[in-house]
Amino acid sequence: QVQLVESGGGLVQAGGSLRLSCAASGRTFSGYNMGWFRQAPGKGRDRVATISGTYGYIYYAHSVKGRFTISRDNAKNTLYLQMNSLKAEDTAVYYCGADSSGSGAYGTWGQGTQVTDSS
Repeated sequence: QVQLVESGGGLVQAGGSLRLSCAASGRTFSGYNMGWFRQAPGKGRDRVATISGTYGYIYYAHSVKGRFTISRDNAKNTLYLQMNSLKAEDTAVYYCGADSSGSGAYGTWGQGTQVTDSS
């Protein structure tokens, strides 16, 4: 089963940028649908952006469209999330998720990385 490890979170002022990375184990990473999700204090886990395995179809939540960019490097088994023009409401724990079955159900998660507005 794939294992996921996120990195790149931290403190950032409003308007700043961060790039999150998610390193995945396993030889079939390229076939997995992958995504970034986030959970703010006291709230549920929300989908931020996803990228499909086979064709690279991309989805963005309305709240991040135009500011965040999801990408993947299948040769490095790594998923990225470039976050620009960060806002206070982007503060959350960000999780990398994998859908290895292709069903749309994300069943494998990393440990999460904290992104905090320091303004």
